[in-house]
Amino acid sequence: MLNDEICKLRDKLNKSIEQGDDYNIIYQLSIELDELIAKYYKELKNAKKKLTWNLA
Repeated sequence: MLNDEICKLRDKLNKSIEQGDDYNIIYQLSIELDELIAKYYKELKNAKKKLTWNLA
């Protein structure tokens, strides 16, 4: 599930920051996390649309 993927990647990003990893690694993880979050909200929006259509 996306929620689990987001949590795992967020933890990986935080660990990378705490360890002082290379900026490029941190940046790439941040981009991946942003993409997952955007996907999560897009799916949430689509699910709400479907629910609205089914209730009409």
